[in-house]
Amino acid sequence: MLRMLSGARARAPGGRALTLLAWIAAGCAPSSRSADLVLTNGRVVTVDDDRPEAEAVAVSGHTILDVGTSEEMAAYVGAGTEVVDLEGRLVVPGLIEGHGHFLSLGRSRMILDLTAASSWEEIVALVGEAAARAPSGTWINGRGWHQEKWTSVPTPNVDGVPLHDALSAVSPDHPVLLGHASGHAAFANARALEEAGIGPQTPDPAGGTIVRGPEGRPTGLLRETAQRLVSSAQARAEEGRSAEERDHDFAERVRLAGEEALRNGVTSFHDAGASFDDIDRLRSMDAEGSLPVRLYVMVRRESNETMAERLADYRILPEGNGHLTVRSIKRQIDGALGSHGAWLLEPYDDLPSTAGLVLEEVEEIRRTAEIAIENGFQVNTHAIGDRANREVLDIYADVFSQHPEATDLRWRIEHAQHLHPDDVPRFAELGVIAAMQGIHATSDGPWIPRRLGEWRARTGAYLWRSLLDAGVVIGNGTDVPVERIDPIASYYATVSRMTVEGTRFYPDQKMTRMEALRSYTLNNAYAEFAEDRKGSITPGKLADLTVLSQDILTIPEERIPQTQVELTVVGGEIRYRRKEDGP
Repeated sequence: MLRMLSGARARAPGGRALTLLAWIAAGCAPSSRSADLVLTNGRVVTVDDDRPEAEAVAVSGHTILDVGTSEEMAAYVGAGTEVVDLEGRLVVPGLIEGHGHFLSLGRSRMILDLTAASSWEEIVALVGEAAARAPSGTWINGRGWHQEKWTSVPTPNVDGVPLHDALSAVSPDHPVLLGHASGHAAFANARALEEAGIGPQTPDPAGGTIVRGPEGRPTGLLRETAQRLVSSAQARAEEGRSAEERDHDFAERVRLAGEEALRNGVTSFHDAGASFDDIDRLRSMDAEGSLPVRLYVMVRRESNETMAERLADYRILPEGNGHLTVRSIKRQIDGALGSHGAWLLEPYDDLPSTAGLVLEEVEEIRRTAEIAIENGFQVNTHAIGDRANREVLDIYADVFSQHPEATDLRWRIEHAQHLHPDDVPRFAELGVIAAMQGIHATSDGPWIPRRLGEWRARTGAYLWRSLLDAGVVIGNGTDVPVERIDPIASYYATVSRMTVEGTRFYPDQKMTRMEALRSYTLNNAYAEFAEDRKGSITPGKLADLTVLSQDILTIPEERIPQTQVELTVVGGEIRYRRKEDGP
């Protein structure tokens, strides 16, 4: 473990004693300015081209005071300085989650976790246990199942997903809604379907599918926007909750999400996204100093009419050590590959009856783009399929051409998972950022060729190398809670393309280790217009730092997944310390 020292009481093991004894002999810092925190005797990878590496970092208040050798940083040690002996460990800029769902992460820790379920029978058993404990009529929620990760295909099934009968049998008195790992589908039991008024004659909503079995009977699987029919029924059932209960629930989500982020070395989080009401709550928490990590929040689920009227009031740029930024809008043109909702140029290989779903109409997104330009907001559009990515690039190109006065826009495409090769250079030409998630490639890799066919998968899936070589800025993340918020796992996937099955998913598209680190730090800072505030360990920038147990830039590749987060520092404050006996 790291050795925690303090001012003149500092002691060090072995060969480092002389350095620390020199500090003690000095009695106080000879510099005119003492540091509040000094991390020393480590390998500091700054992601700053002017000084790429160092041994130590000095922090004053919420900013980086200086970077240099351990001897140089000794000048900043005074009686009140906290000194951390890194004992050779790696320090990198605070890791930035480039695309996730902050409040959903918190909520995922308050409901059934289905991510480890290896079969439909296991999920049914978990729900049955929850139903036995919960009062009759209580809603039961879960998230994280994925039919492609089950060890067997349930019988009977439609498109590899079961009918709701077994689930309904163990929960006849409880409405149940279980979210797919991707967030782009959900499974409901009979009671939940009844509460939502879904039956054989219920029409599919725009952008969604009520999957049906024999004689048109709903199976329980709801793709894309069809999920909202049931989630709206649950919201109606919970309208009687008091304001105090709602506020407590919101604060608990923030607390749990922040706790998970800090444990994983994440100091900033791009949240995709939040309503105006949620932003109001986050703004209050930021004013109170109670946001655990920095949030870059995208406005979502507000109509174009509402945004045109109110968007200017929600432009929030942080000052000092402020933790909240709002200057972007999230839109979503298609669904996910896992649920056959990604919008493709050609039909799915394993479901030729569809080429995906359009969740938000092209003209609606185009109008959002106009509103964003008028209000100085960034547009970040979810696009996974090759048709979806092309349509979004077309929208951006059209709006940019009509507003030549607007510069440095840094608009983004979130995920950019499957591209037609012809569209790769367009990202660079338009200055569009690809906000991707390394872990998605290796998590999805085993089944992507079944969805797309081998040729489309090889030439279009997760084209990190092609995008980088074209000059495109790539941000990295996990899309948590779709995947765990583990930057080390996503980093490893980015540099290895190693799937859970032990095969490499088109490894010619992998990043170098330094490129991957930059994608989790300075590139993500750039993607939120904050490269002058964070993303590198540079004097004057925010003191957001992550200390890792191993040097992920040099250790053998197969050891990267065993790397642990030792310390997480946000604004000069140590917010997380790994314990000796666990995380």
